[in-house]
Amino acid sequence: MEQKILIDMIKIRAALVDNPAFALPDGYFYPSANKNGLKSIRELAIFSYTCRKCEDAPCISVCPADALEKDEAGLITRHTNLCVSCKSCVTICPFGTMMTDFFRHHRNRDLFCDLKDEKDVKKFIDACPEGTVTLTDENESPEKHIYSLNEKVLVKEYLYITETK
Repeated sequence: MEQKILIDMIKIRAALVDNPAFALPDGYFYPSANKNGLKSIRELAIFSYTCRKCEDAPCISVCPADALEKDEAGLITRHTNLCVSCKSCVTICPFGTMMTDFFRHHRNRDLFCDLKDEKDVKKFIDACPEGTVTLTDENESPEKHIYSLNEKVLVKEYLYITETK
């Protein structure tokens, strides 16, 4: 069985509190042709599992470049090619989901594309705060707060669930 990358968003938040200057490495993975620019694994994980998916989505309405929208599943998508990095969405998000580090466009660090190469995966894991990103044989397990981001990446996160009537 091929191992998967497990990104523990809970531990990442704690690591960033301990060291706010720490910048997570860039790991990019998108399952289809990406017409909206590169997306970091962390951005995909946050929009998929951390975002509260507000019905009125103030981040969308405040964006002056129309770079944010909801997809068919209600997930916020950021069109990185349209985003002007004004950070209005960061300011208005009532839950702190939007992060300023999404808007760092020019980086002089390694770029780990697709995380398919074993060496790139090891470098990516080693570059993250200790214990925040690991390899696992596990599969998606909602009872353990582990969810599938794609076929190679799992995310550990507490989901915010609203009751519907």
